[in-house]
Amino acid sequence: MATTRLISMHQNKGKSIADCLADRTDYAKNPDKTNDGELLSSYQCDPRTVQAEFMLSKRQYDDITGRKQASNVIAYQIRQAFKPGEISPELANKIGYELGMSFTKGNHAFIVTTHVDKAHIHNHIIFNSTTLDCKKKFRDFLGSGRAIAKISDRICLENNLSIIEKPKRSKGHYGKWLGDNKPLSHSDKLRQTIDEVLAQKPKTFDKFLQLMKSAGYEIKVGKYYAFKGAEQKKFIRLRSLGEGYSGDEIKAIIEGKVPQREVKKSTAKQPKWKEKSVNLLVDIQAKLQQGKGKGYEQWAKIFNLKQMAQTVNFLQEHKLLAYSDLEQKAKKCTATFDDINAQIKTDEKRIAEIQSLKKHIFNYAKTKDVYAQYRKARYSKKFYEEHRAELTLHKAAKAAFDALNTKKLPTIKSLQAECDALYSEKNKAYSKYHSAKKEMQDILTAKANIDHLLGLEQVQKAKEKSQDQR
Repeated sequence: MATTRLISMHQNKGKSIADCLADRTDYAKNPDKTNDGELLSSYQCDPRTVQAEFMLSKRQYDDITGRKQASNVIAYQIRQAFKPGEISPELANKIGYELGMSFTKGNHAFIVTTHVDKAHIHNHIIFNSTTLDCKKKFRDFLGSGRAIAKISDRICLENNLSIIEKPKRSKGHYGKWLGDNKPLSHSDKLRQTIDEVLAQKPKTFDKFLQLMKSAGYEIKVGKYYAFKGAEQKKFIRLRSLGEGYSGDEIKAIIEGKVPQREVKKSTAKQPKWKEKSVNLLVDIQAKLQQGKGKGYEQWAKIFNLKQMAQTVNFLQEHKLLAYSDLEQKAKKCTATFDDINAQIKTDEKRIAEIQSLKKHIFNYAKTKDVYAQYRKARYSKKFYEEHRAELTLHKAAKAAFDALNTKKLPTIKSLQAECDALYSEKNKAYSKYHSAKKEMQDILTAKANIDHLLGLEQVQKAKEKSQDQR
């Protein structure tokens, strides 16, 4: 059972699109909420560089279509929250991925992050507003929220989860629906137990650990201390509990160095993703017009000098000192990546179709007896309500078979053989995908920096302005 909501993600006033995307995606990928990044999946993008990939597609959209984005919507997010205690984090992430694929029809890159820091497990599905071919944008339509809810209900039924029989119009999630009655999360229970144990004034950290064991917690000692209660499936690290609960902070409280209520927030920083060798130059004038100060201007000038030095080194290493060679290389790299990407997309689309058809065949066989009884009952409304889940699956399977427009359905065995062959082809394509993508991104970034230096961006903007005035 899941509640869903579609949210437009806008560009904030005074912030760049890149900064806004980074804020949203970094929150979604927070390792403290996703079991150190284990509960994270993606489609047609790398979670580590999702912000840069979304930005690149938007630039390509401008180049291909010649259109400027009219609205300030930069991406969309589907929030999917599950009933506490009904689903595992791994299955929730899998269902979130399937929901993302079904709703976007595989036309938009997206990431799925599953958060387990609340009593209700929930997904953040963030998909790019720009399509994969960089020729169109997603437009929110009337009834989109209802469409997402229907897809989510179908997937929940296929995974033997309950659905909301009579949903009410609400922007809330299960955490809000439950109100004061919502159960404490495992992290909250652990914090509460730690506070109760510390209130007993243990003299040493070893004594603290003994009291935690007496309270029913299993303890794992390693680089980081981790605890698991009787109801937990996985250990929770102390460092993931927030300020005042790391191993060092607890030791400081026990030794009397820091009062429990005044524990300072840990200064440990989240690891940063490895930066690419070549980065885009900063448009200093545009930033200054947004209200940036002299300090920013000085930093930006130094940053741009470093990036131009890196760009020149990159072009020398790749023997692309002639602009015509750079331009030709950019076109070639983009075409190569597009071909590989198109092959992967085609394979994934067909794999998704096969997996869906296999599910429908299985569901049809599982529910045909119930449907036969429904017909004997002369389509009784009472019978329908009693067997709503089974009849919904049966109806969906029948509709899928009718759409095939074939007299004989393929066998599960033949479908599996085709699926295995497609997976093999997809894996071969993926072995080339990342290197081709990296090469394309580096070449396009270097070209963009050279265009900026030569003033070609301004020439292009002047042409676009002239065309608009016509």
